[in-house]
Amino acid sequence: MLTRREILSMALASGAAATLSRFARAEARQAPGAPKPASGKKILILGGTGFVGPACTESAMARGHTVTLFNRGAREARRKGAGRPSLVPEGVEVLYGNRDPKLTADDWKKDPEKDGEKDPKSPKGLASLEGRKWDAVIDTSGFFPRMVKASAELLSKSVSQYVFISSISVYKDNDTADADESAPLATLKDPAVETMGAQFENYGGGKTACEQAAEAAMPGRVANVRPGFIVGPRDNTARWLYWPERISRGGEVAVPGKAGDPIQIIDVRDLSDWVVHLIETNTNGAFNATGPAEPLSMEAMVQGCKRGLKSDATFTWVDPEFIKSSGLDPGQFPLWIPPEGEMAGFHKRNVKKAVAAGLKFRTIEDTAQASMAWYKALPPELQKQVVKPIEPEREQKLLADWKAKSK
Repeated sequence: MLTRREILSMALASGAAATLSRFARAEARQAPGAPKPASGKKILILGGTGFVGPACTESAMARGHTVTLFNRGAREARRKGAGRPSLVPEGVEVLYGNRDPKLTADDWKKDPEKDGEKDPKSPKGLASLEGRKWDAVIDTSGFFPRMVKASAELLSKSVSQYVFISSISVYKDNDTADADESAPLATLKDPAVETMGAQFENYGGGKTACEQAAEAAMPGRVANVRPGFIVGPRDNTARWLYWPERISRGGEVAVPGKAGDPIQIIDVRDLSDWVVHLIETNTNGAFNATGPAEPLSMEAMVQGCKRGLKSDATFTWVDPEFIKSSGLDPGQFPLWIPPEGEMAGFHKRNVKKAVAAGLKFRTIEDTAQASMAWYKALPPELQKQVVKPIEPEREQKLLADWKAKSK
């Protein structure tokens, strides 16, 4: 059995990992089979240049809506300094400020030589949002309740709906299969804490507190969207891309656990299309936003990648304890989590409510193809930062030793 710490290291909440910097921009697109664009709404996105934010921007624009971003401008400034293209599409308004009302937009600048000098007139807190109106806001960057409380209270008279991107990690326990949105939620030991903690122990409770802060400010007008592992183009966490990248190289691929072990993921494009749908239909409440609609196994996932990438890969399932004994960490094979004990229900969340509210899913083949297209478009030096594969020699030795032991 893996220890709880090892399991948690493999299951770090996708929302937190999604705040890491992203390296490329995708074309705006409309989902296959989506209805014709709706009449335009004005949508404010808090964040907007990370992972979920750009996808929501693209989904909204493809559906005929107008988008405004609110952020510090830090990621854009760093990209510009590195000579990389902007993450903000043409026609998108950007307002600058800080989620923390006590700070300015430029307070991210710590090193004048590296980051540039702070502008003494840099907008403070949420001041740039005052006096403006939107139909809805998508909060992609809320992790601590004080900040969400500030934005939700300020916007309560300026928007009709607050869509908060939460996390499946809000739940207190993961030991029950098919648990729905009524399951007990995690809490913070210290409601005022504003750090994730050494083991990300404050992430789930923090997201719960953020949900509650938004609902308190805008009762009945909040959609709390709880994604699981978010995957697809721009996901540079290596959790998902490890698999299509490895499978694209073909040959015998080591996979931990058993072929039938469950897995739940959601393509960022499906998530963003659905978030925009929630705004168009003014749908509120709490939703588990992972998938697909029907149970998915690790075997079905890797086989889907194989088909989508037209690979000749074959798959061998290796016992995780044997992986550990070989000197490798099972966490180096991402997404997989042993479906037992306190994590027995982690990849088995009930998503019927979200599906009934219009959530739809692309195929694994589509997600694998789009992810690899994004990955291959990156410069080689960035590809190395996005995916850190297991050395081929180590993987092949693991497979050979496993076969020898299994005889």
